[in-house]
Amino acid sequence: MDNMSLLSTLRKLECELHQPKCRGDRERLAQLLASGFREFGRSGASYTRDDTLAMLPLKIEAPQIHAQDFAVHELADSIVLLTYRSAHIDSSGELFRHTNRSSIWRLSSAGWQMVFHQGTPTAPFDQSAT
Repeated sequence: MDNMSLLSTLRKLECELHQPKCRGDRERLAQLLASGFREFGRSGASYTRDDTLAMLPLKIEAPQIHAQDFAVHELADSIVLLTYRSAHIDSSGELFRHTNRSSIWRLSSAGWQMVFHQGTPTAPFDQSAT
C-alpha cells in the first residue's frame, strides 16, 4: 500500500473512532482496538481496551470533532504511527480543546487495529480546510 493510500485508510479509521456511532458500538470498537490497546488521554488518565469497552454504553453526548494535519510514519513492517491535531467544535463553529494526537496502528489478519493512542493539550491552532 502506498503512503497516500495508507494515510487515507488510517485517517478514515481514526475519524470513525471520533463518531458517536462507533464510540457506542462495542463490536466495532473491539474490532478497531487491539487486545493490548493502551491510551494516555488528554486528561492524563490511562485506559486499556477493557476499560474503554467497560464504559459502554456511553450515555454522554459526544462532541463534534475537527481533525487536521494527518501524517503517517512507518515504524516497522505493518506498524504505523499516525499523527494529527484535533479540537472540539462548539455550537458557533469555533474550535476549543486543541490537542496533538498520535496513534500506533498495526495491520493484522483482522485488519488495521489501534494499539496505542495519546492526546496532549496544545495551543490553539487555525482550522484548515483539510
